[in-house]
Amino acid sequence: MDKGIGWDHYRSLLAVLNAGSLSGAARALGITQPTVGRHVSALESAFGQSLFTRTQTGLEPTEAGAALRGFVEAMQSKAAALEREASSQANGIGGTVRVSASEVIGVEVVPTALARLRAEHPQLRIELVPTNRVQDLLNREVDIAIRMTAPTQQALLARRIGVVELGLFAHSSYLEQHGTPFDVADLEHHALIGFDEETPFLRAAQARFPPWRREAFSLRSDSDLAQLAMIRAGCGIGICQEVVARKDASLVRVLRDAFAFPLDTWVTMHGDLRGSRRCVAVFNALVECLEDHIQAL
Repeated sequence: MDKGIGWDHYRSLLAVLNAGSLSGAARALGITQPTVGRHVSALESAFGQSLFTRTQTGLEPTEAGAALRGFVEAMQSKAAALEREASSQANGIGGTVRVSASEVIGVEVVPTALARLRAEHPQLRIELVPTNRVQDLLNREVDIAIRMTAPTQQALLARRIGVVELGLFAHSSYLEQHGTPFDVADLEHHALIGFDEETPFLRAAQARFPPWRREAFSLRSDSDLAQLAMIRAGCGIGICQEVVARKDASLVRVLRDAFAFPLDTWVTMHGDLRGSRRCVAVFNALVECLEDHIQAL
């Protein structure tokens, strides 16, 4: 195998895996289709096997091609992290920091911290990833992550913020029309808002509160933001952070004694970044913002 193959070849491979065609990969990368083809051919020659097969719908990865995806995605994350680090080596605090948070925290809470950061350090650039998927800090998918569970990797620098409590909430207009449930059995007569696909959170919630199961949900979405929007629109009863719900006087908590779900909240980053001024500034700002968020209760 030729050990001199550069990152641009692997970047083309990943683009073809994502796009399913040479032309789509070329558009995504801003290079020509023949260049992408040469990169893939060079990799196939180096590995001594085909990475794609042609079908009527485009290029399908072979078993060997599909097996490379995870490695190439890790390379892409590392390359992006390298670029962010290189771009920050200027005077003052600047450069790019990539942050992930759960959907609700990312949309409802983090922007407050970002506004303060940009006011103090206008050279900072923030890439915000609102997702409920746990981003890989060790492979530098992101620089900093806000997690609702305790980190387990020893290489991570972590700060516990406190507990965010989840409860059952409904809009006052929904309760005026359908009545307020006073015990768990009453939920059978209400529209419940929950997840479509089974998730670790849904399993944990069901263990604490057996009625909270997929079959009972009248409205389903795997997006926390969509669920929150449905609660605010008066569609039914769903799970919401109490501190978020308190910002809207029309949201009413129901069955407080029957259902309360605490979520541990942490700000984490790779320990190697403790010397990065830009990452430390963002880390501290997120800690301060989340402490204010939790203490609002």
